[in-house]
Amino acid sequence: MADHRKGNVKPANGKASGTTTGNTNSYAIDLNNFSKRLKLLYLHWREHKSDLWGESDALAIATPPTSEDLRYLKSSALNIWLLGYEFPETIMVFTKKQIHVLCSQKKASLLDVVIKPAKEAVGVEVVMHVKLKSQDGTGLMDSIFRAVNAQSSSDAPVVGHIAREAPEGKLLETWTEKLKNANFELSDVTNGFSDLFAVKDQIELTNVKKAAFLTSSVMRSFVVPKLEKVIDEEKKVSHSSLMDDTEKAILEPARIKVKLKAENVDICYPPIFQSGGEFDLKPSASSNDENLCYDLLSKAYEVLLKAQEAAISNLKSGNKLSAAYQAALSVVEKEAPELAANLTKTAGTGIGLEFRESGLNLNAKNDRILRPGMVFNVSLGFQNLQAQTKDPKTSLLLADTVIVGKETPEVLTHSSSKAVKDVAYSFNDDDDEVEERAKPKAESKGAGRSAMSKATLRSDNHEMSKEELRRQHQAELARQKNEETARRLAGGGSASMDSRGAGKTIGDLIAYKNVNDFPPPRELMIQVDQKNEAILLPIYGNMVPFHVATVKSVSSQQDSNRNCYIRIIFNVPGTPFSPHDANSLKFQGSIYLKEVSFRSKDPRHISEVVQLIKTLRRQVASRESERAERATLVTQEKLQIAGAKFKPKRLPDLWIRPVFGGRGRKLTGSLEAHANGFRYSTSRPDERVDVMFSNIKHAFFQPAEKEMITLLHFHLHNHIMVGNKKTKDVQFYAEVMDVVQTLGGGKRSAYDPDEIEEEQRERERKNKINMEFQNFVNRVNDSWGQPPFKSLDLEFDQPLRELGFHGVPHKASAFIVPTSSCLVELIETPFVVITLSEIEIVNLERVGLGQKNFDLTIVFKDFKRDVFRIDSIPSTSLDGIKEWLDTTDLKYYESRLNLNWRPILKTITDDPEKFIEDGGWEFLNMEVSDSDSDNSQESDHGYVPSDIQSDSGSEDEDDDSESLVESEDDGEEDSVEDSEEEEGKTWEELEREASYADREKGNDSDSEEERARRKVKAFGKARAPPDKRNLGGSLPKRPKFR
Repeated sequence: MADHRKGNVKPANGKASGTTTGNTNSYAIDLNNFSKRLKLLYLHWREHKSDLWGESDALAIATPPTSEDLRYLKSSALNIWLLGYEFPETIMVFTKKQIHVLCSQKKASLLDVVIKPAKEAVGVEVVMHVKLKSQDGTGLMDSIFRAVNAQSSSDAPVVGHIAREAPEGKLLETWTEKLKNANFELSDVTNGFSDLFAVKDQIELTNVKKAAFLTSSVMRSFVVPKLEKVIDEEKKVSHSSLMDDTEKAILEPARIKVKLKAENVDICYPPIFQSGGEFDLKPSASSNDENLCYDLLSKAYEVLLKAQEAAISNLKSGNKLSAAYQAALSVVEKEAPELAANLTKTAGTGIGLEFRESGLNLNAKNDRILRPGMVFNVSLGFQNLQAQTKDPKTSLLLADTVIVGKETPEVLTHSSSKAVKDVAYSFNDDDDEVEERAKPKAESKGAGRSAMSKATLRSDNHEMSKEELRRQHQAELARQKNEETARRLAGGGSASMDSRGAGKTIGDLIAYKNVNDFPPPRELMIQVDQKNEAILLPIYGNMVPFHVATVKSVSSQQDSNRNCYIRIIFNVPGTPFSPHDANSLKFQGSIYLKEVSFRSKDPRHISEVVQLIKTLRRQVASRESERAERATLVTQEKLQIAGAKFKPKRLPDLWIRPVFGGRGRKLTGSLEAHANGFRYSTSRPDERVDVMFSNIKHAFFQPAEKEMITLLHFHLHNHIMVGNKKTKDVQFYAEVMDVVQTLGGGKRSAYDPDEIEEEQRERERKNKINMEFQNFVNRVNDSWGQPPFKSLDLEFDQPLRELGFHGVPHKASAFIVPTSSCLVELIETPFVVITLSEIEIVNLERVGLGQKNFDLTIVFKDFKRDVFRIDSIPSTSLDGIKEWLDTTDLKYYESRLNLNWRPILKTITDDPEKFIEDGGWEFLNMEVSDSDSDNSQESDHGYVPSDIQSDSGSEDEDDDSESLVESEDDGEEDSVEDSEEEEGKTWEELEREASYADREKGNDSDSEEERARRKVKAFGKARAPPDKRNLGGSLPKRPKFR
């Protein structure tokens, strides 16, 4: 990071920087930081005077003028480390009792502020030598020399300087000349400064982490997708153009959605892209204009990866620097001794205030001791590899930014995976699979990673069908549901208790007690284990579990290339508003993951994962909140109006539902978010509604897509009054399109300019209103995330339209949409808001072959509450609803008839023990009922269906109707079997039976032509099949031979 590198020149207005009185300054020196680091400098100088500082009696540091060239100078590094900014053309001389500074008047005015802190910190006096423009500074230099001689007991004092920095500019040339001619013994103190800068404090470590995060983000979000696209589309792109594009992405973090200011970002060397046989693994290498190509690499990469991991693992406090390189070399000599000669001579270098500290190289001869807080660029590679004599030479390089810890090293660039499977690509071309490893390297700021993301391919293994998996999951849910209902009816559990992990608490974040509890391994894809309330994420080739309670938020988005991204943010101790403070105190020494992101080409999978995580998170939070002791009713508190200092969040021009009563023209109003609730008011003083945050059970935001309105909806715990109406649902909305009726009556052309302009205006208006609502929702969500409201677990939920279906919940057809915690319909009144955690079971009724629609009945955990029915749902939505119910852990059953639920629920509540003994809800299981039908006595007559609902007849109908749900694809095969069994009957007898059955069913709709066609088809097989005309399922019953 270049947090202060931009400060190495004077401000644009030409004024000096500082905090001195009377000056208007652009920069301010951090005096606390200055005092702390000045102490470190003098302490290090005193302790290592002989071995690192060359017995120096004084330290003379001369900073050259500014330059457009990229340079790494110890003098500039000292300025930035000590003062926070670079002071060009400034000479600083440190002695045991004084600090002499030779500079211009403007710089002296800025440095005046350090005089007092220097005296208090180490007891030294800061002496300013102000050089005027008309002076050459020789007189001031002589006075500094006299002061050095006066404070030294030796006739020839030792003056430490940075020997490798050549003087630049007239002032520094004069200084260097006089220093050489003076009666001083000069000593090079470069190693002293290198060792001083090697150990980072917390501020420096934060900047290093920011730099590493930016580098990894550029690699993951820009470089890898760019290279994948080039390889996939076989484009010709030069290394230099890739370098330019990547450098722009680094210098503009907003392009890759990294929240760092562009003015605080700089790079130490441009990104390097190399391929095609010409490789230079030095950071000083450059990207040429040759086109990118990719090579085939095999065992070498795996060996290099192991060697680099060995080097990193040896970066522990107390070890020698040489131990890291020796560990890497040992791995190469053991795994692939033929590659040892190609291994780079160092395993990286230390990062001081320069990218490469010469005294901190990780080579075989460096015996310096590692200390906590040191930072290294661990860079290891193979140079000039060649599989065959005629093959082009290739090279490999892996690099990571690593912080030396007290016990284990911390890899800052771990988010870019280096595992072989994550950098290997499989291309299916003419059924021949060729694995190619990405060769191009992209490095920036010493933390570049030669990592490529994995191209996920579909597995060819035969897996269980979705239907079979769903059936197994439903069977498990049935068992859990019956156990939960039994406990509740017996008084052993709460009505809203979830059977999964009933003994868990939010503080007990244990997803699995041991590895044997992990679900069976699948592909490296994100998995949600709802049974154990865990999320399994593919990290470094392993499935790593996280308890869902550790997830703070999850979101997804899609870019223009149809790539989907999922972002999961975790609750991390130490961050503001973390809900796991007690847990963090228990595990203070643990390592926490703050955020992960994944990319996928499958938007459906991403959407499912986001929905599953949100749903599971809500369920866990809901369960825990319901277990907590709280009042049965949430009382309406008084609204605390936001003060003048904090302007309330405001959304104007909204309508409210239910509407205020009374006569007169209806008016729009404004919704304001205050300290503890919302207030909606119009210009009339009596039209005002307060909605307290503590009274909100669910909050929804539904932007307009195919609807005419964008809305905010609040479902409350307790009723409130809106005008003279008592309600639990309050909605605020804005119309995105004007309801206009054309009086002309004629059709308008699709190319009518007025029509096109009107549509454009409507789109712009809709987008504007949606954006205003979204901004309001985001700001309110931020407020709800703060400590006063964290316990309420409030967040605006957004309906998942792709899971929606049409149905009739009341009297009119509506589009019903699930959210992560509810099933809602918020357009038509009365509104539908059903909390998923309050649902006992769902029964799908009138489900059968030939039915165009079916009904959905919701049974609540409170058996005294009436069931909720949604009628006339199209049968095309059946599979989608089943899949949604299964993923949300809701047990569903299917039946062919509508049930009368009031007497059923009354029977359950009157005799719960009998209900439990009879198998609980399994009386609704149609498959079990069908399997029992074999034991019933059947007549030889055709099956006569009936719509009459009776206790005696409904069970028989269910038992005998198994054959009615067989697919039409099996129709011909079944017909052949039936005809073989009924071979003794004539065609006329079968015709009479079918006609009789049709009349009883009331569906005699088959034409004579259809019957003739079936007769010809049947006779062509020398068989007479039973009639299959009745789409309602009135087939003649198949006789059974005993």
